Amino acid sequence: MSRIVLFNKPYGVLSQFTAEDGHPGLKDHIDLPGVYVAGRLDADSEGLLILTDDGAVQHRLAHPRFKLPKTYWVQVEGVPDESALAALRGGVVLKDGPTRPAQVRPIPEPEGLWPRDPPIRYRLNVPTSWLEIVLTEGRNRQVRRMTARVGFPTLRLLRWRIGDWSLAGLAPGEWRLIEVGRTAVRGREAGAPVRGGGG
Repeated sequence: MSRIVLFNKPYGVLSQFTAEDGHPGLKDHIDLPGVYVAGRLDADSEGLLILTDDGAVQHRLAHPRFKLPKTYWVQVEGVPDESALAALRGGVVLKDGPTRPAQVRPIPEPEGLWPRDPPIRYRLNVPTSWLEIVLTEGRNRQVRRMTARVGFPTLRLLRWRIGDWSLAGLAPGEWRLIEVGRTAVRGREAGAPVRGGGG
């Protein structure tokens, strides 16, 4: 069996165990030896980070050729019109080439969402709105670059789901350990959430 950790990464925490440049690392939250990050999440992004002790599972989760869908909840500055949404869905041209088509839809502010620390910046008289964006690729800072390209900068970015796994039931800094068969990338979630530092 392979061990998989679902972790709700708080804002400002690095996707590595060691601290760096004033940012805390995962060792401040996860006290579990032998697991490694499968795919990264920027320090200024929040949400689902997966760790595993199985190299094959790590590769399958992280490598873009498997096109594992990743769902993001994105707070943007302004209210995207239909032409901006269509551009995001069809693929926008970035400096490293066009993006793959994405699923994009406006959503209300997610219910029960915790406040970010520190809060996002607000501009007087400029509204904000939320999008759900599902990608099957994972370029560096891709979501932020995509929304900026169509004129709606990202203010807050939270990864809610990777494949069949989600943040459901996990507060920031909590993690859940699950076990899956060696050939699986999906698994039945089991066990109670563990607060950062627990094991």
